[in-house]
Amino acid sequence: MSVETQNKETLGFQTEVKQLLHLMIHSLYSNKEIFLRELISNASDAADKLRFEALAKPELLEGGGDLKIRVSFDKDAKTVTLDDNGIGMNREDVITHLGTIAKSGTAEFMKHLTGDQKKDSHLIGQFGVGFYSAFIVADQVEVFSRRAGTPAEEGVYWSSKGEGEFEVATIDKPERGTRIVLHLKSGEEEFADGWRLRNIIKKYSDHIALPIELPKEFHGEEKDKPAEPEWETVNRASALWTRPRTEVTDEEYQEFYKHVGHDFENPLAWSHNKVEGKLEYTSLLYVPGRAPFDLYQREAPKGLKLYVQRVFIMDQADEFLPLYLRFIKGVIDSNDLSLNVSREILQKDPIIDSMKSALTKRVLDMLDKLSKDKPEDYKNFWKQFGQVLKEGPAEDFANKEKIAGLLRFASTHDASGEQGVSLADYLERVKEGQDKIYYLTGESYAQVKNSPHLEVFRKKGIEVLLLTDRIDEWLMSYLTEFDDKQFVDVARGDLDLGKLDSEEDKKAQEVIAKTKEGLAERLKTALGDAVAEVRVSHRLTDSPAILAIGEQDLGLQMRQILEASGQKVPESKPIFEINPAHPLIEKLDAEPDEDRFADLSHILFDQAALAAGDSLKDPAAYVQRLNKLLVELSA
Repeated sequence: MSVETQNKETLGFQTEVKQLLHLMIHSLYSNKEIFLRELISNASDAADKLRFEALAKPELLEGGGDLKIRVSFDKDAKTVTLDDNGIGMNREDVITHLGTIAKSGTAEFMKHLTGDQKKDSHLIGQFGVGFYSAFIVADQVEVFSRRAGTPAEEGVYWSSKGEGEFEVATIDKPERGTRIVLHLKSGEEEFADGWRLRNIIKKYSDHIALPIELPKEFHGEEKDKPAEPEWETVNRASALWTRPRTEVTDEEYQEFYKHVGHDFENPLAWSHNKVEGKLEYTSLLYVPGRAPFDLYQREAPKGLKLYVQRVFIMDQADEFLPLYLRFIKGVIDSNDLSLNVSREILQKDPIIDSMKSALTKRVLDMLDKLSKDKPEDYKNFWKQFGQVLKEGPAEDFANKEKIAGLLRFASTHDASGEQGVSLADYLERVKEGQDKIYYLTGESYAQVKNSPHLEVFRKKGIEVLLLTDRIDEWLMSYLTEFDDKQFVDVARGDLDLGKLDSEEDKKAQEVIAKTKEGLAERLKTALGDAVAEVRVSHRLTDSPAILAIGEQDLGLQMRQILEASGQKVPESKPIFEINPAHPLIEKLDAEPDEDRFADLSHILFDQAALAAGDSLKDPAAYVQRLNKLLVELSA
């Protein structure tokens, strides 16, 4: 196609786009026809943006507020063309949006590319790069665009063959909006066909809220053919969320999610709800199946698409859900908000607080239903979003119990190490007389499952939850009870098993502690400021000694998090507990030489620190003492 151009320049694609194009051109998608879905979705977004900007500047509509998308084709020229009369682009927009991946997380995207086309295909949708899907079926793509409100002579032309560079030039374009012309590759001519295009639109884009038009098929004689094509709408052209749930199929819900979530995979669950009464709004919320790379970047875009009376207002309205539910996608359409609503107004409006509370409960109920009805899907959800959900108890006190019910943990009951045990599962298995929920935090599953802190629990057959995510100790500082049962860290304070210990056991423990008071005092003297106190342990059955954390002290996880962030860590000392029945402790008690006693005491203390997952304060001293002992034993 020839076009009169000015100010033509040839520019190179951003490196990331080059790699992306390479993936696209080599048929990264298993289903080529979705290129049309992506381009229509972009055109729909452009119409939404024009509607929003025209609220403040009606002149942007340029006398034509009838927004639509037109798809046409030319069999002889082997082209497919998409026209929209949305917001359009100026020269800067075209270079930015079509020459680079203008989205946070690009570096992460590149880091995750493996070279394996099948694996890499899963990454595309998470970076909003749908435009480049045109190169799946086209060996050249041309774009003609003009931003609404700019003169006709400031139109812009963009063209590329997907080979590392693109042309951009200035053109005359009387109509606002964007036209995309796809020059089909050899072998892809099937898409230059009205019946084929119609079926793709009905399959993937029926939910788009503005008309998608195709030329009417002509079946008469050539002389009767109209000079100008007659257009007909081939989609429903009504906002999907405004339709009754009974009239929307699962496939339609899934396709709408891919549009609104910019994803290529189906969601795990969704909830469609219309509220009438004091507040009037409709919500359609989705649980994605895969986490985006920027999930843990708290400043990353998040939130729902906001509509007011079916007029698009903003993307990523994050005032309607708490931060720990930032992975939820969907739309909220309110009848109560003003059309000129802004983010500042949203932050102060009491209506928003009521909606946020209701939507939060709806999401938590949706997740609860998913966990009960589709446990395998919930397992996948937990792997993707579990750590984010763990932020909930600290952020959302009102729903703390409900969130706690959705949490999943590894435990001593399940040797697989998977985080698959719910608190309800745990309570079903509690021992008679057990009034606590026991847990242990640590750096890794391998470390905690072998921890000496678990010895007495194994002996008595008591289940312990094993928490190994970095956020877990922080989580448990907010999650203090569930179903009226207190949480107890088995590595913290003086362990009291309550009714799980018989009166005889308790009396025997008191007697032993009394008889070992002298040994405890000797050890405290030998270890000095390294420990807060030394006492006889009720936790141990096999190990000689262990380190316990003071009731009010920070655990190892929290100390490491604070240190990593450069914050000052409050000073604390561990409690050194000994197992009086262990042969090493018996030999230590019988050791007459105080210097040798001190060396052995420090070795036992350092070994207990290593078993707890901590690092040694003075590794060289530990090695010297151990070597000295080995020399003595071999003499």
